[in-house]
Amino acid sequence: MTKTVILAIDGVFDTGLAAFQDTLATASELAEPNEGASFSATVLSVRRGGVRTAHGLTIPNKRALSSSKPDLVLVPALGAKTDEALTRALRNPDIDGAKNLLRTWHAQGATIAAACTGTFVLAETGLLDGKSATTSWWLASFFRSRYPQVALENDRTLVRTERLVTAGAVLAHFDLALWFIRQHSPSLAAVTARYLMLDPRSPQATYAIPDHVRHADEAVHAFESWARANLENGFSLEDAARFVGVSARTLSRKIHAVLGRSPLAYHQDLRVERASYLLSTTQLSVDEIAVQTGYVNAATLRTLLRRKTGRTASELRRINELKASD
Repeated sequence: MTKTVILAIDGVFDTGLAAFQDTLATASELAEPNEGASFSATVLSVRRGGVRTAHGLTIPNKRALSSSKPDLVLVPALGAKTDEALTRALRNPDIDGAKNLLRTWHAQGATIAAACTGTFVLAETGLLDGKSATTSWWLASFFRSRYPQVALENDRTLVRTERLVTAGAVLAHFDLALWFIRQHSPSLAAVTARYLMLDPRSPQATYAIPDHVRHADEAVHAFESWARANLENGFSLEDAARFVGVSARTLSRKIHAVLGRSPLAYHQDLRVERASYLLSTTQLSVDEIAVQTGYVNAATLRTLLRRKTGRTASELRRINELKASD
Protein backbone atom coordinates (compact mmCIF):
# COMPACT_ATOMS: atom_id res chain seq x y z
CA MET A 1 0.00 0.00 0.00
CA THR A 2 1.33 3.42 -0.95
CA LYS A 3 1.99 5.65 2.04
CA THR A 4 0.34 8.95 1.22
CA VAL A 5 0.39 12.08 3.34
CA ILE A 6 -1.16 15.52 2.98
CA LEU A 7 1.00 18.29 4.38
CA ALA A 8 -1.53 20.83 5.64
CA ILE A 9 -0.28 24.35 6.30
CA ASP A 10 -2.22 26.77 8.47
CA GLY A 11 -4.77 28.53 6.25
CA VAL A 12 -5.11 25.55 3.86
CA PHE A 13 -7.86 25.95 1.27
CA ASP A 14 -10.80 23.83 2.40
CA THR A 15 -11.94 22.68 -1.05
CA GLY A 16 -8.50 21.52 -2.16
CA LEU A 17 -7.95 19.47 0.97
CA ALA A 18 -11.40 17.86 0.82
CA ALA A 19 -11.30 17.23 -2.95
CA PHE A 20 -8.15 15.14 -2.72
CA GLN A 21 -9.32 13.20 0.34
CA ASP A 22 -12.83 12.53 -1.01
CA THR A 23 -11.53 11.30 -4.36
CA LEU A 24 -9.12 8.85 -2.71
CA ALA A 25 -11.82 7.66 -0.30
CA THR A 26 -14.27 7.08 -3.16
CA ALA A 27 -11.68 5.06 -5.08
CA SER A 28 -10.99 2.90 -2.04
CA GLU A 29 -14.69 2.11 -1.63
CA LEU A 30 -15.12 1.31 -5.33
CA ALA A 31 -12.04 -0.90 -5.63
CA GLU A 32 -12.64 -4.60 -6.16
CA PRO A 33 -11.71 -6.71 -3.11
CA ASN A 34 -9.00 -8.52 -5.06
CA GLU A 35 -7.37 -5.24 -6.11
CA GLY A 36 -6.09 -4.58 -2.61
CA ALA A 37 -6.36 -0.86 -3.22
CA SER A 38 -6.37 1.55 -0.31
CA PHE A 39 -5.82 5.21 -1.04
CA SER A 40 -6.25 6.75 2.37
CA ALA A 41 -4.06 9.73 3.16
CA THR A 42 -2.75 10.85 6.55
CA VAL A 43 -2.98 14.58 7.24
CA LEU A 44 0.21 15.95 8.79
CA SER A 45 1.30 19.44 9.81
CA VAL A 46 4.60 21.04 10.77
CA ARG A 47 3.25 22.51 14.00
CA ARG A 48 2.06 21.09 17.28
CA GLY A 49 -1.64 21.37 18.01
CA GLY A 50 -2.85 21.14 14.44
CA VAL A 51 -3.86 23.75 11.90
CA ARG A 52 -6.98 25.61 10.86
CA THR A 53 -8.37 25.88 7.35
CA ALA A 54 -9.01 29.14 5.54
CA HIS A 55 -12.61 28.93 6.82
CA GLY A 56 -11.46 28.43 10.39
CA LEU A 57 -12.13 24.70 10.71
CA THR A 58 -9.73 22.75 12.92
CA ILE A 59 -8.08 19.79 11.18
CA PRO A 60 -7.29 16.68 13.23
CA ASN A 61 -3.75 15.76 12.27
CA LYS A 62 -0.39 14.49 13.41
CA ARG A 63 2.86 16.37 13.47
CA ALA A 64 5.03 15.61 10.45
CA LEU A 65 8.47 14.10 11.03
CA SER A 66 11.28 13.88 8.51
CA SER A 67 11.58 10.19 9.41
CA SER A 68 8.04 9.49 8.14
CA LYS A 69 9.35 8.52 4.66
CA PRO A 70 6.08 8.77 2.67
CA ASP A 71 5.71 7.59 -0.92
CA LEU A 72 3.50 10.48 -2.02
CA VAL A 73 3.10 13.91 -0.45
CA LEU A 74 0.38 16.39 -1.41
CA VAL A 75 0.70 20.10 -0.69
CA PRO A 76 -2.86 21.44 -1.10
CA ALA A 77 -3.67 25.04 -1.96
CA LEU A 78 -3.35 27.87 0.50
CA GLY A 79 -6.41 30.05 1.06
CA ALA A 80 -4.98 33.00 -0.89
CA LYS A 81 -6.33 34.31 -4.20
CA THR A 82 -4.06 37.30 -4.96
CA ASP A 83 -0.31 37.76 -5.15
CA GLU A 84 -0.45 40.09 -2.12
CA ALA A 85 -2.34 37.55 0.00
CA LEU A 86 -0.09 34.75 -1.20
CA THR A 87 3.04 36.74 -0.36
CA ARG A 88 1.76 37.13 3.20
CA ALA A 89 0.87 33.43 3.39
CA LEU A 90 4.37 32.43 2.26
CA ARG A 91 5.82 34.38 5.21
CA ASN A 92 4.01 32.02 7.58
CA PRO A 93 6.57 30.33 9.88
CA ASP A 94 5.07 26.98 8.81
CA ILE A 95 6.53 27.47 5.33
CA ASP A 96 10.16 27.08 6.44
CA GLY A 97 9.30 23.85 8.21
CA ALA A 98 7.36 22.62 5.20
CA LYS A 99 10.26 23.39 2.84
CA ASN A 100 12.70 21.38 4.97
CA LEU A 101 10.32 18.42 5.16
CA LEU A 102 9.61 18.43 1.43
CA ARG A 103 13.31 18.52 0.54
CA THR A 104 14.06 15.67 2.96
CA TRP A 105 11.17 13.50 1.80
CA HIS A 106 12.05 14.06 -1.86
CA ALA A 107 15.64 13.06 -1.17
CA GLN A 108 14.30 9.90 0.46
CA GLY A 109 12.45 9.00 -2.74
CA ALA A 110 8.99 10.47 -2.21
CA THR A 111 6.94 11.96 -5.03
CA ILE A 112 5.90 15.50 -4.12
CA ALA A 113 2.64 16.84 -5.58
CA ALA A 114 1.10 20.29 -5.25
CA ALA A 115 -1.96 22.03 -6.66
CA CYS A 116 -3.12 25.60 -7.18
CA THR A 117 -1.35 27.98 -4.76
CA GLY A 118 0.27 24.98 -3.09
CA THR A 119 2.65 24.97 -6.07
CA PHE A 120 4.21 28.13 -4.66
CA VAL A 121 5.13 26.24 -1.49
CA LEU A 122 6.77 23.52 -3.60
CA ALA A 123 8.58 26.14 -5.69
CA GLU A 124 9.94 27.73 -2.49
CA THR A 125 11.93 24.53 -1.87
CA GLY A 126 13.95 24.99 -5.07
CA LEU A 127 13.03 21.46 -6.17
CA LEU A 128 11.27 22.80 -9.26
CA ASP A 129 14.25 24.85 -10.49
CA GLY A 130 15.15 23.83 -14.01
CA LYS A 131 12.01 21.74 -14.34
CA SER A 132 8.54 22.18 -15.84
CA ALA A 133 5.54 23.01 -13.67
CA THR A 134 2.10 24.57 -13.72
CA THR A 135 0.11 26.71 -11.28
CA SER A 136 -3.15 28.65 -10.98
CA TRP A 137 -3.60 30.40 -14.32
CA TRP A 138 -4.31 33.86 -12.88
CA LEU A 139 -1.09 33.81 -10.81
CA ALA A 140 1.18 32.72 -13.66
CA SER A 141 2.89 36.10 -14.03
CA PHE A 142 3.54 36.32 -10.30
CA PHE A 143 4.92 32.77 -10.31
CA ARG A 144 7.28 33.59 -13.18
CA SER A 145 8.59 36.71 -11.47
CA ARG A 146 9.13 34.90 -8.16
CA TYR A 147 10.58 31.66 -9.57
CA PRO A 148 12.32 32.50 -12.86
CA GLN A 149 14.26 29.23 -12.83
CA VAL A 150 11.07 27.17 -13.20
CA ALA A 151 9.81 26.40 -16.72
CA LEU A 152 6.18 27.36 -16.19
CA GLU A 153 3.58 25.75 -18.47
CA ASN A 154 0.47 27.39 -17.04
CA ASP A 155 -1.75 26.38 -19.99
CA ARG A 156 -1.54 22.79 -18.76
CA THR A 157 -3.68 21.32 -15.98
CA LEU A 158 -1.13 18.73 -14.81
CA VAL A 159 2.64 18.57 -15.24
CA ARG A 160 4.77 15.66 -14.05
CA THR A 161 8.57 15.63 -13.94
CA GLU A 162 11.10 13.63 -11.88
CA ARG A 163 8.93 12.70 -8.88
CA LEU A 164 7.36 16.15 -8.87
CA VAL A 165 3.75 16.73 -9.94
CA THR A 166 2.03 20.11 -10.15
CA ALA A 167 -1.59 20.88 -10.93
CA GLY A 168 -3.46 24.05 -11.86
CA ALA A 169 -6.30 25.95 -10.22
CA VAL A 170 -8.54 24.70 -7.42
CA LEU A 171 -10.48 21.83 -9.02
CA ALA A 172 -7.22 20.43 -10.36
CA HIS A 173 -6.94 18.80 -6.92
CA PHE A 174 -9.40 16.27 -8.38
CA ASP A 175 -7.15 15.77 -11.43
CA LEU A 176 -4.19 15.23 -9.13
CA ALA A 177 -6.06 12.59 -7.10
CA LEU A 178 -7.25 10.81 -10.26
CA TRP A 179 -3.68 10.84 -11.61
CA PHE A 180 -2.53 9.12 -8.44
CA ILE A 181 -5.29 6.48 -8.63
CA ARG A 182 -4.54 5.96 -12.34
CA GLN A 183 -0.97 4.90 -11.49
CA HIS A 184 -2.51 1.91 -9.69
CA SER A 185 -5.54 1.26 -11.90
CA PRO A 186 -6.68 3.27 -14.94
CA SER A 187 -10.06 1.54 -14.85
CA LEU A 188 -10.60 2.40 -11.18
CA ALA A 189 -9.68 6.03 -11.89
CA ALA A 190 -12.25 6.09 -14.71
CA VAL A 191 -15.01 4.63 -12.51
CA THR A 192 -14.17 7.05 -9.69
CA ALA A 193 -14.39 9.99 -12.08
CA ARG A 194 -17.83 8.85 -13.22
CA TYR A 195 -19.12 8.44 -9.67
CA LEU A 196 -17.96 11.98 -8.85
CA MET A 197 -19.19 13.38 -12.20
CA LEU A 198 -15.68 14.53 -13.08
CA ASP A 199 -15.51 15.11 -16.82
CA PRO A 200 -12.18 14.88 -18.65
CA ARG A 201 -10.53 18.20 -17.93
CA SER A 202 -9.82 20.63 -20.73
CA PRO A 203 -6.41 22.33 -20.75
CA GLN A 204 -6.22 25.03 -18.09
CA ALA A 205 -5.98 27.58 -20.89
CA THR A 206 -9.68 26.93 -21.52
CA TYR A 207 -10.55 28.60 -18.23
CA ALA A 208 -8.05 31.46 -18.33
CA ILE A 209 -9.38 35.00 -18.72
CA PRO A 210 -6.56 37.07 -20.25
CA ASP A 211 -7.39 40.33 -18.46
CA HIS A 212 -7.63 38.51 -15.11
CA VAL A 213 -4.01 37.38 -15.29
CA ARG A 214 -2.38 39.48 -12.59
CA HIS A 215 0.60 41.56 -13.66
CA ALA A 216 1.97 44.95 -12.67
CA ASP A 217 4.18 45.80 -15.64
CA GLU A 218 3.11 49.12 -17.20
CA ALA A 219 4.30 48.12 -20.67
CA VAL A 220 2.18 44.96 -20.54
CA HIS A 221 -0.86 46.97 -19.42
CA ALA A 222 -0.31 49.43 -22.30
CA PHE A 223 0.08 46.58 -24.80
CA GLU A 224 -3.12 44.97 -23.55
CA SER A 225 -4.99 48.27 -24.04
CA TRP A 226 -3.65 48.55 -27.59
CA ALA A 227 -4.47 44.91 -28.35
CA ARG A 228 -8.08 45.17 -27.15
CA ALA A 229 -8.59 48.29 -29.24
CA ASN A 230 -7.22 46.53 -32.32
CA LEU A 231 -8.85 43.09 -32.22
CA GLU A 232 -10.51 43.70 -35.61
CA ASN A 233 -7.27 44.80 -37.26
CA GLY A 234 -4.28 42.82 -38.43
CA PHE A 235 -1.57 42.39 -35.79
CA SER A 236 1.48 44.64 -36.07
CA LEU A 237 4.26 44.34 -33.50
CA GLU A 238 5.75 47.63 -34.72
CA ASP A 239 2.45 49.50 -34.22
CA ALA A 240 2.03 47.96 -30.76
CA ALA A 241 5.58 48.89 -29.75
CA ARG A 242 5.09 52.44 -31.03
CA PHE A 243 1.93 52.78 -28.91
CA VAL A 244 3.68 51.43 -25.80
CA GLY A 245 6.74 53.60 -26.39
CA VAL A 246 9.40 50.87 -26.55
CA SER A 247 11.19 48.97 -29.27
CA ALA A 248 9.61 45.88 -30.79
CA ARG A 249 12.37 43.73 -29.28
CA THR A 250 11.86 45.22 -25.81
CA LEU A 251 8.10 44.72 -26.02
CA SER A 252 8.51 41.08 -27.08
CA ARG A 253 10.92 40.47 -24.22
CA LYS A 254 8.61 42.09 -21.65
CA ILE A 255 5.51 40.26 -22.83
CA HIS A 256 7.29 36.92 -22.79
CA ALA A 257 8.81 37.53 -19.35
CA VAL A 258 5.46 38.47 -17.79
CA LEU A 259 2.97 36.36 -19.75
CA GLY A 260 5.13 33.52 -21.00
CA ARG A 261 4.11 34.00 -24.64
CA SER A 262 4.72 36.26 -27.61
CA PRO A 263 2.75 39.47 -28.23
CA LEU A 264 1.03 37.79 -31.20
CA ALA A 265 0.02 34.75 -29.10
CA TYR A 266 -1.43 37.00 -26.41
CA HIS A 267 -3.28 39.03 -29.06
CA GLN A 268 -4.76 35.75 -30.31
CA ASP A 269 -5.79 34.85 -26.75
CA LEU A 270 -7.73 38.11 -26.52
CA ARG A 271 -9.38 37.43 -29.87
CA VAL A 272 -10.44 33.95 -28.76
CA GLU A 273 -11.76 35.37 -25.49
CA ARG A 274 -13.82 37.92 -27.43
CA ALA A 275 -15.08 35.30 -29.88
CA SER A 276 -16.12 32.98 -27.04
CA TYR A 277 -17.99 35.85 -25.41
CA LEU A 278 -19.84 36.66 -28.64
CA LEU A 279 -20.75 33.00 -29.11
CA SER A 280 -22.28 32.93 -25.65
CA THR A 281 -24.13 36.26 -25.74
CA THR A 282 -25.22 36.78 -29.35
CA GLN A 283 -26.70 34.91 -32.30
CA LEU A 284 -23.99 36.17 -34.67
CA SER A 285 -22.70 33.55 -37.07
CA VAL A 286 -19.12 32.33 -36.77
CA ASP A 287 -18.34 34.20 -40.01
CA GLU A 288 -19.62 37.46 -38.49
CA ILE A 289 -17.69 36.86 -35.27
CA ALA A 290 -14.55 36.14 -37.29
CA VAL A 291 -14.82 39.59 -38.91
CA GLN A 292 -15.30 41.26 -35.50
CA THR A 293 -12.21 39.55 -34.13
CA GLY A 294 -9.90 40.25 -37.03
CA TYR A 295 -9.95 37.04 -39.06
CA VAL A 296 -10.46 36.96 -42.82
CA ASN A 297 -12.51 33.77 -42.64
CA ALA A 298 -14.19 31.58 -40.06
CA ALA A 299 -11.87 28.60 -40.68
CA THR A 300 -8.96 30.28 -38.92
CA LEU A 301 -11.15 31.26 -35.97
CA ARG A 302 -12.60 27.76 -35.70
CA THR A 303 -9.09 26.30 -35.61
CA LEU A 304 -7.97 28.70 -32.88
CA LEU A 305 -11.10 28.10 -30.81
CA ARG A 306 -10.49 24.36 -30.93
CA ARG A 307 -6.80 24.75 -30.11
CA LYS A 308 -7.27 27.23 -27.26
CA THR A 309 -10.45 25.91 -25.63
CA GLY A 310 -10.50 22.25 -26.62
CA ARG A 311 -14.02 22.75 -28.06
CA THR A 312 -15.52 23.64 -31.42
CA ALA A 313 -17.51 26.83 -31.99
CA SER A 314 -20.70 24.75 -32.13
CA GLU A 315 -19.90 23.06 -28.82
CA LEU A 316 -19.19 26.41 -27.15
CA ARG A 317 -22.51 27.81 -28.36
CA ARG A 318 -24.39 24.65 -27.34
CA ILE A 319 -22.89 24.73 -23.83
CA ASN A 320 -23.94 28.31 -23.36
CA GLU A 321 -27.44 27.62 -24.72
CA LEU A 322 -27.80 24.81 -22.18
CA LYS A 323 -26.70 27.12 -19.38
CA ALA A 324 -29.22 29.74 -20.47
CA SER A 325 -32.04 27.17 -20.44
CA ASP A 326 -31.32 25.99 -16.88
